[in-house]
Amino acid sequence: MNRYAELAGGTVSEPQVAPGWELTRVCPPSVLFGANGMQIGPDGRLYVAQAFGSQITAIDVDSGELETISPQGGSIVGPDDFGFDDAGNLYVTEVMSARVSVRSPSGEVRVLADGMPNANGITVYQNRIFMDEHRRGGRLFELYLDGRTPRLVTDDLFGPNALMMGPDEKLYFPLVPLGEVWRVDPETGIKEKVAEGLQAPPAVKFNPAGELIVPQARTGEIVRIDVQSGAKTVIAQVRPGIDNLVFSADGRLFVSHFIDGGVAEVATDGSSSERILIAAGFVGPWGVACDPSGPLYLGDGLSLATVDAGGDVSRLGGILDERFPGFIQGIAPGRAGELWITTARGDVVRYRLRDRSFDVLAKRLQPLYGIAAADPDAAVVAGVESGSLIRVDDTGQTTTLVTGLSRPSDVLNVGDGTYFVSEMETGRVVSVNAQGQISPVLDGLQKPKG
Repeated sequence: MNRYAELAGGTVSEPQVAPGWELTRVCPPSVLFGANGMQIGPDGRLYVAQAFGSQITAIDVDSGELETISPQGGSIVGPDDFGFDDAGNLYVTEVMSARVSVRSPSGEVRVLADGMPNANGITVYQNRIFMDEHRRGGRLFELYLDGRTPRLVTDDLFGPNALMMGPDEKLYFPLVPLGEVWRVDPETGIKEKVAEGLQAPPAVKFNPAGELIVPQARTGEIVRIDVQSGAKTVIAQVRPGIDNLVFSADGRLFVSHFIDGGVAEVATDGSSSERILIAAGFVGPWGVACDPSGPLYLGDGLSLATVDAGGDVSRLGGILDERFPGFIQGIAPGRAGELWITTARGDVVRYRLRDRSFDVLAKRLQPLYGIAAADPDAAVVAGVESGSLIRVDDTGQTTTLVTGLSRPSDVLNVGDGTYFVSEMETGRVVSVNAQGQISPVLDGLQKPKG
């Protein structure tokens, strides 16, 4: 099963091509929409949250069989982390909706708390529910199943994430941007630093022996930390982009990757060998571009990826890199060795392959999707909500070329000042000439994108 077949009810058919054309699959379909928080459920299965796909999936860790617990389009939106209580209730942080929901064992979902920006980490200890907000000035709360007002445990935290109660009955949590682990007394709110010098730690967990285990997203190292001295010991090394980890009751370690949706059981015997449960894939991708030098480039949201002729994928940069411009959507070839990029917050960016550097040329224009090179020194972007094409030059100067398009999703420069544009709302492709005249080229499509 893959995520596309799941959305289509298992009825996905192979694409058909017109006579004279040949279609070759370069990469297989991805199984999950990324992989974020994880927990072992009451049934012994591994539950995986997928924030960018609004889906929760359960995995039988022995057979590999998958079941969608909360589907895309369901009541739970953007699940990032979750925990179970003794009754089997599932508490879920919805990072994009600023809320926490609870799903009963029968499948009923209701909002437990809202007004919590970047609701992220959550843990359940002896049926007590604790969650935090992954942001500057983040707060940590205790929530109540009966709907009482959440109790603030501590605040003014810089980027807390997946948390867990320790054997000392203090809540442990990472501060991701600072590379630190802290703990707080849930009754008094008194907190103290446990460890520092980590590389973007996204989570903390305790293994069955009561040892503190922390992954490092930037390096892929997983370390054991002595909570008294702060000393670190590497117990496993995997690829960067770790989101979370969890231990089974018998001490098996499972790791998720937000960067590519992979999930694996990882050995802690020094070999770091992986038993793949979910193969690495793509979170999207949202954009595709071919560089004149040959490789295929993908705007995969949280990373910029490249695919060679054999289908091997590598990541040129990701959201944890200091200069990475943000969530990538549109991507197009520019001059030799350069790419044009749009981001989810409306930035237009030029990327140089030689030194992997990003130049942000225009910031927060509006919601942007597709992008195309207009000439060596400028690009044209599709303003999806304004229904416009906008030219952006390498000084950041913007010029609106045309308005009146119906949710344009992508744009292609076909020469002579003419652009082809796909319109999601009308289901058609139109041409826009140098005078701004819009003419239909193809219709009868369903939400055309690229």
